[in-house]
Amino acid sequence: MPVAIITGASKGLGEALADALAARGWDLVIDARDAVPLAETAGLLSAHGTRVTALPGDVADAGHRAELVAAAWRQGGVDLVVHNASALGAEPLVPLEELPLDGLRRALEVNVVAALGLVQEALPLLRASAAGAVLVVSSDAAAEAYATWGGYGASKAALDQLAAVLAVEEPALRVWSVDPGDMATDLYAAAVPDDDGPRPAPAAVVPAFLRLLDERPASGRYSAPALLEEAR
Repeated sequence: MPVAIITGASKGLGEALADALAARGWDLVIDARDAVPLAETAGLLSAHGTRVTALPGDVADAGHRAELVAAAWRQGGVDLVVHNASALGAEPLVPLEELPLDGLRRALEVNVVAALGLVQEALPLLRASAAGAVLVVSSDAAAEAYATWGGYGASKAALDQLAAVLAVEEPALRVWSVDPGDMATDLYAAAVPDDDGPRPAPAAVVPAFLRLLDERPASGRYSAPALLEEAR
């Protein structure tokens, strides 16, 4: 069975994608900072009959990243790394004038540095896979200038560029950066708590991610809403 590492998988998009992959027979290594919801998610995923290893911890910690890859190796290797864990930098979001620099450092550490660290750790196993792939979750804030989204958007823009360079350096892999579009997630609620407008559930955009895995298009940056529209 193929093996995926998915960070930030206890809820939201990470959980929805993990559930879809488990339903397809993927073995999983998942993480999140809070052990209780992570264990609950692992129980639900295991009901699909696949192997699920849940490791609570902070993806910004190098030791934790090594544990994730070691767990995947014990399951047979690494075919897919999904860096979904994200930090906003401030909750709720604030203008750049007010953005705490420690918050910006945290966003860069989780959204960029940890992504590269996890890939570096997993790269030998990804290269050994017949279909190794890296998928990083980006944002439209990486490409558009939205007030108060500056720190988070800057970190996601850096993540996009990291993925683009990785694709050039590792042509045998698929490296996709995906903007999932608007979703009803705890992250968005923390970012803009006063915005209670209707948004799609994370599960609604998962088919876009599965399309990438099924069709394996060229490495690059993709929009989940555009992928879904093209599939109709």
